Amino acid sequence: MTYYRTLYQGMCLALCFALLPQLALALPDDKDQPIYIEADEAVRDEKSGLTLYRGNVTIRQGTLRIDAQEVNIFDIETQADKIVATGSPARIEQQRTLEGAVMHAEGNTIEYFKEEERVFIRENAMLEQDGSIVQSDTIEYFINQELVKAATDQSVGDSKSRVEVVIPAHRVEAEQQDRPTPPPSAPSAE
Repeated sequence: MTYYRTLYQGMCLALCFALLPQLALALPDDKDQPIYIEADEAVRDEKSGLTLYRGNVTIRQGTLRIDAQEVNIFDIETQADKIVATGSPARIEQQRTLEGAVMHAEGNTIEYFKEEERVFIRENAMLEQDGSIVQSDTIEYFINQELVKAATDQSVGDSKSRVEVVIPAHRVEAEQQDRPTPPPSAPSAE
């Protein structure tokens, strides 16, 4: 059992190291691009600082794209402090670096917390980058810390609910090639 736990933890770490460099930064000019929003309905409440977009919502800015049934944007202290996208599923994608593959994420609820630089994906959560996939009930991504946490909802009591990780063979091979080769051991004097 310990062998499988160690193997699982190693695979999770390998996946995180494979995914995180590409997730850490957006393309430099994405934040300077205009934001395009399409929806069936838009409501802005200046007093509460809430903007609501409903019905086939698409938000685009540079390589960032969000598709959802509903998007709530909360202006608590500054613009867009918190963004909540919901759908069946809501989707987000972005090319994080010039050389990197496009990151895809989806879940029934995707929350972005600007101040904490944190993304929280709930219900049927999935994160995919360059063939590596994490699926779980929830996935939390701390952007600055380059940390991904995936968990199951144990309160449901569904014994089939597990964190699933897929690491493509080319990622495992690249990880092994990057490790230094240990020096050969000296023959024993027996």
